[in-house]
Amino acid sequence: MPEEFTVTPWEVKGEIDYDLLMQKFGTSPIDDALLDRLSGYGELHPMLKRGIFYTHRDMLWLLNEYDKGNRFTIYTGRGPSGNTHLGHLMPWMFNKWMQDTFGVNMIFQMTNDEKFLFKDLTLEDTTSMAYQNALDFIALGFDPKKTKIIVNTKNIDKLYPVALSVAKKITFSTAKAVFGFDNSTNIGSIFFTAMQSAPAFLPSVDAGKQVPVVIPCGIDQDPHFRVCRDVAPGLGFPKPSLICCKMMPGLSGGDKMSSSDENATIYTTDTPKQVKKKVGRAFTGGCVSVDEQREKGGNPEVCAVFKYNYFMFEHSDDELNELARKCRNGEILCGECKMCLTQKINVFLEEHQDRREKAKDVIAEMAYDGFEW
Repeated sequence: MPEEFTVTPWEVKGEIDYDLLMQKFGTSPIDDALLDRLSGYGELHPMLKRGIFYTHRDMLWLLNEYDKGNRFTIYTGRGPSGNTHLGHLMPWMFNKWMQDTFGVNMIFQMTNDEKFLFKDLTLEDTTSMAYQNALDFIALGFDPKKTKIIVNTKNIDKLYPVALSVAKKITFSTAKAVFGFDNSTNIGSIFFTAMQSAPAFLPSVDAGKQVPVVIPCGIDQDPHFRVCRDVAPGLGFPKPSLICCKMMPGLSGGDKMSSSDENATIYTTDTPKQVKKKVGRAFTGGCVSVDEQREKGGNPEVCAVFKYNYFMFEHSDDELNELARKCRNGEILCGECKMCLTQKINVFLEEHQDRREKAKDVIAEMAYDGFEW
């Protein structure tokens, strides 16, 4: 029997069966026809080709609207509870591809209120972390003129009227069924999904007309937007489209990189020494001895080092396939793969950290409605 798994906006555990999860959530697979359609707008992102972004809601409708001249807005975000790690950057990189490919505006929501409500953190903690996380987001190269960052408590005057309209349409019965809330849940947490829905409707509010929205995000966030989509027609807004990805695994071999496991998580502020130490401890599933590895080969399907190349650090399919072949045939050892991955990550982080510092020069410009950080 496969291990039971749990996927919610606040908890991911167990070995995830992504096809089964897609069935449970009721999303549609990204099939060859959709990939072919997307390829008409530009070179497909490797995350699409490899099935990392693998499921969606109403992407065909979104593209049809775009083709008619009804440009969409991209919306994604981050719950700022700690330092940014590579698992956070992965879907943001895809968002960057979306903005570059379609030349559209973007909203990035920092849910500092959510992390205050759901974690043992002060509002000052989460607001400070929102600034730090935003630097990492900006460092990926989003267009400052087309991209605005929302911090929920800073933009509450704009968010609250929309969230209130959403909340009036959501019953406690629905919230319990979708999110698993019970009598011990604080009432702020119960209300929060309305705050996460609000940015999906802000482009229409600001424009005074219906504006399509697409939300590229991890599949764990889909429950929020199922509720959001259910209430949209009754509020006079278009249902937001979604395009969802699998979670980037941790170095320990788990299905999602987690900030709670610092030794298996690469943060954007890590030093080369820290990266080397963490990658050196990564789970590979390799054989006990060098001789046995040479004879039997490795198993890239379970290897965290290979998965890091698959998700982020090897864009060439030919190179990736060659790496898998060498692993299976025992032509390359785990230590060699770890050394190569360490080098790739450190080159990436050196450049990212430089851009992160420069992001301080434009972060004020990207604040939604010009709030002060």
